Amino acid sequence: MSFSMTGYGQSALQYGGYKVEIEIKSVNHRYCEVVLRMPREWTCFEDVLRRTVQQYVKRGRVDIYMNKEAELEHVAFATLNHSAVKAYMQAVDILRDQYGLEGKLTVKDILALPDVMHSPDRLPSVDEADMEAWGEVLQEGLRKALENLKAMRFKEGLHLAQDVEQRLHRLQVLHDEMIALAPYVVDEHRIRLRQRLTELQDHSFSLDDYKFSMEIALYADRSNIDEELIRMQSHLKQCKELFLSGESIGRKLDFLIQEMNREVNTIGSKANHLPLVNRVVEMKAELEKIREQAANIE
Repeated sequence: MSFSMTGYGQSALQYGGYKVEIEIKSVNHRYCEVVLRMPREWTCFEDVLRRTVQQYVKRGRVDIYMNKEAELEHVAFATLNHSAVKAYMQAVDILRDQYGLEGKLTVKDILALPDVMHSPDRLPSVDEADMEAWGEVLQEGLRKALENLKAMRFKEGLHLAQDVEQRLHRLQVLHDEMIALAPYVVDEHRIRLRQRLTELQDHSFSLDDYKFSMEIALYADRSNIDEELIRMQSHLKQCKELFLSGESIGRKLDFLIQEMNREVNTIGSKANHLPLVNRVVEMKAELEKIREQAANIE
């Protein structure tokens, strides 16, 4: 089972005269990074909320936005703070009389000043409320949002997995073709070398079959790719098994892609054979596409 690291989830619920909204966004990240943004009075719940997120997300950066808004029927109407207005007016008189400053203070200017409008909160604050109950409410809302996030990540992960599995199948086909081509590398080199020596023969030297055989044997040893093909088959098998496991596979898949790239590069450097080189180029292209997809798999 594979999950994408990109997703979105949200939830909303009511409690204690408030509407609580939770929004979650996740993107690619090498590890599991949880960033919580919430009202200051909820920071006491941060650790337990973070642990809840880690139950759903194993890898990726997760940004969580929590907010509360008083329901309309509980909203307190703002009133004029007469003490603040008088204090500001006195300050204007002092600026005018003692410092000689000119200018008028309009109603718009006064209303824009801090603390001029007083909005008493008729609802109990979080500090005064039952903290345990608030914690359960936030946990409930967070889990709902995480379930939505998980559903989206799973859906996207299915598309990623299908694409990667198709490319792994193509790699398997190329691998099988390499196995079939490998025995012909030495034979074709032997033919080319014999033909080249024949063309250069001007009777000034004699062809030594022993030295010729030694040269072919050395070439066969240098160009042997059996070990690389065996390791490549093992890596392909492990990649396929990853998608059948219920674990987080992104980092393991990335490691296996690196290992397969290493084997393919070695095959390309050893095999001086055009059909094999063509398949090496195609393999590297497929591996690069898989690596790009693996970067978004949890």
